[in-house]
Amino acid sequence: MSDTDLINILNELLKLPSETEVFEFKEAKNTFDFNKLGKYFSSLSNEANLKSKRDAWLIFGIRDNDRAIVGSLFRTNTEDLNNLKSEIANKTTSGITFIDIHEVTFKEKRVVMFQIPSAPRGFPVAWEGHYYGRDGQNLAPLNLEEIERIRNQTVLEDWSAGICEDATLDALDITAITKARENFKVKNPRLNNEVDTWDDSIFLDKAKITISGKITRSAIILMGKPESEHFISPAVARISWVLKTKEGIEKDYEHFSCPFLLEVENIFKKIRNSKYRYIRDETIFPEELNQYEPLNIREALNNCIAHQDYTLGGKINIVEREDDYLSFVNLGSFLPGSIEYLIQNDSPPEFYRNSFLCQAMVNLNMIDTIGSGIKRMFRLQRDRFFPMPEYDISKGKVHATLIGKVIDFTFAKTLANNPDLSLQDIFALDKIQKNKPLEDFEIKSLRDKKLIEGKKPNFYFSAGVAKVIDQKAEYSKNKAFDKQYYLDLIVKAIYEHGYLDRKDVDELLWKKLPEWMNDKQKKTKINHLLSELRINDVIRNVGSDSKPNWILVSEL
Repeated sequence: MSDTDLINILNELLKLPSETEVFEFKEAKNTFDFNKLGKYFSSLSNEANLKSKRDAWLIFGIRDNDRAIVGSLFRTNTEDLNNLKSEIANKTTSGITFIDIHEVTFKEKRVVMFQIPSAPRGFPVAWEGHYYGRDGQNLAPLNLEEIERIRNQTVLEDWSAGICEDATLDALDITAITKARENFKVKNPRLNNEVDTWDDSIFLDKAKITISGKITRSAIILMGKPESEHFISPAVARISWVLKTKEGIEKDYEHFSCPFLLEVENIFKKIRNSKYRYIRDETIFPEELNQYEPLNIREALNNCIAHQDYTLGGKINIVEREDDYLSFVNLGSFLPGSIEYLIQNDSPPEFYRNSFLCQAMVNLNMIDTIGSGIKRMFRLQRDRFFPMPEYDISKGKVHATLIGKVIDFTFAKTLANNPDLSLQDIFALDKIQKNKPLEDFEIKSLRDKKLIEGKKPNFYFSAGVAKVIDQKAEYSKNKAFDKQYYLDLIVKAIYEHGYLDRKDVDELLWKKLPEWMNDKQKKTKINHLLSELRINDVIRNVGSDSKPNWILVSEL
């Protein structure tokens, strides 16, 4: 969209007598609350859907009450501004985010225009699990009638419940049917005797795998013979396992087709689950265990089968790397919106992409739809003192990664010495060991528990944690000295040598600054120290701005 197009849109919106439900002006002269931005995203997206609009607009730099063009300094760094797309996607339904974010100069002022997509038909857009709309010009929860109106816009077809018209019981694998009966009995022990009296047709209906004796797509996926895959074409029922080196070079592979009910066991056996041995003197840890908790492998694999968007015609991929990373990738957006939402809330997701398939897998004891599976994966990693599972829900796919080793013993020992930490706090601590940014509420929680120190965005484990886990040296590398210590060093060095140039000052302080600082931050810190000494008339530059020579004022 060109600048001319955007300015035309702005002019048209400014002509309207008042804000409508599908556009909003905000002054945002300097900053704007991120959580509130997310709520506006949800609100405007849902209202655009209800008003049958293709998109909605949130505009920074224009005051809403008098339409004055004031300009906005919100995220003036272009890269930082574009990062909002992924930041918003992490907390919305299905990872929905801005169509685009535009910066335009309007009447000599910077205006930021957020182009927000209409909520998909049948799917209201949530922010952190909550739906928002507009009550006149005010932000408000989306009311129940509006939620139902969006959901009822179309009767959402459950692809997995579709009937394969030409398929009969002969399309199903006999061994898979036998296995299905065994699993059904485990899930429904009270029906054990009764199950044995059912013929295959009755059993499959009772287990909700077929419908009135007709073969569903779910039946083909879970129990179909390999040659029966064509019944669900153009969709495919395929899973690829790939082994890669540490450098990402493909070393081995194998492809699997239906029946998935049987093939999940064969895939499980392909994954090399070696023993992991902790350092021997770490008596708080077990001596050894499997790199990957078997329940986590099965959970991740079955989740891929249950939630794959088969209408996209792609396959499920499992990538095993020799540096102890195991990834599971399925096509389709992540409907709960974010992993954080699942961890923070006890309620299960409100709907599933393949409801019929999910129910069949529950009945065959493959998955649990109460929403606890992913949280259980996090707990099992915690119990092993391993990093938390990684989730990338961008680009229309769900990419889950299990890490089969300790990557930071400070993190592992923190878990071992703090068994009562909540999953939320562990999730936040995991971000520190992976150098990921923390949310404000996570920072507050960890600070309150005295688990971290440092300044945003650079945090490290606190002195108390370091003392407990014998990591004092590492803590010292991260902990800054008092400012006066650095000032005294500079003054003492100038006194001893007569003068210092900038290279001398850098060499004097560089390795004494905390390791969490990058080069730019260290340079800035040294600039501030020199400025303070100069302003207080302790030192003076007798060189040039580009080649300074610092001397003591008292020596003049």
